[in-house]
Amino acid sequence: MMGINPMIFKIIGIVFFIVLAPFIGGFLEGLDRKISARMQGRVGPPIRQPFYDVRKLLSKEKVFVNKAQGFLLASYLVLMVFSGAMLFGGYDILLCVFVLSTAAAFLYFAASVTSSPYSSIGATRELIQMMAYEPAVLLTCVGFYLVRGSFNVQTIVQGPIATILYLPGFFVAFVFIMTIKMRKSPFDIATSHHMHQEIVKGITTDMGARNMAIFQITEWYENVFLLGIVAMFFLNKNPWSLLAAIIAILVVYFIEIVIDNTNARIKADHMLKLTWIVTGVTAGLNLVVLMLIRLF
Repeated sequence: MMGINPMIFKIIGIVFFIVLAPFIGGFLEGLDRKISARMQGRVGPPIRQPFYDVRKLLSKEKVFVNKAQGFLLASYLVLMVFSGAMLFGGYDILLCVFVLSTAAAFLYFAASVTSSPYSSIGATRELIQMMAYEPAVLLTCVGFYLVRGSFNVQTIVQGPIATILYLPGFFVAFVFIMTIKMRKSPFDIATSHHMHQEIVKGITTDMGARNMAIFQITEWYENVFLLGIVAMFFLNKNPWSLLAAIIAILVVYFIEIVIDNTNARIKADHMLKLTWIVTGVTAGLNLVVLMLIRLF
C-alpha cells in the first residue's frame, strides 16, 4: 500500500463518483420511497422505481419549453459531476463547494427562462434556499481547515482521529442544511415530490421529459456529494473509520427521511431565519471554541 502512487487513489475516487454515484443516488431514492411508504402504511413502489422513471423520461419525445433550458440543465449536471469528482478525488473542498454553488445558479437560470409563474416562483425560492444553506456549507470548510490546517480533502480524511470530535457543531449545522439541499420537508419550498406544495413541482414545472431526467440524475449526484462530506467528518487513518462513515451516512439519510415524513412545509422566510439561527448557534459556538483552543 505504501508503494502505490497517491494519484491512483485519486483516479479511483473520481471514477467511482462519475460511474457509481447516479446508481447509489437512485438506489437511495428508491429506499427513501419504500421507507416513506411504510411509514404511511403503504407498500410503496419497488426500490428500482426511480431508475424506471428516468428510463421512461429519456424514452419520451424531445419537448423544449425553452431551448436555453437544455443547455442550462446540462451545465448544471456537468458542474455537479465536476464538483463531486474533485471531492472524491481528494482535491480542495473549498473549490468543490464553489463549483457546487455555481451549479445551483445554473439550475436557477434554467427555471427562470420559462414563462411559467410557478417555475419563476420556484426559481426565486431556490435563491432563498441558497442564501439559507451557503453559510453552513462555507463554515464546514472553515472547520475542516481549522482542525487539519488544509482545505485538501485527502489531508482532511487522513488525520489521526475523526474530525467529528472537534466539529460536532459544524456537523449538526451541515446535517440541518442537508434537509434543504435534499429538498425534504419542512424545507421543500422550491420543488417537492409531495403533493402538499401550493406550487407542486416548482422549478421543475416546465421541464420537458428529458430535461427532467437530467435534473433527476443531477440530484442523485448531489445527494452522494453531500453524503461524501458527511463521511469526511468520520474518516481518518484508522481503517475502521470507513465502516463508521458508512454507518453515519445511513443514519443521517434515515434521519432525513423521518424529518421529511413528520414535518409540514414552512414558509421561506421562516426557513431562512431558522437555518441562520441553527448555523449561528451550533457552528458559531463550535468555531469560537476552536479559536480559543488555537489561542491557548
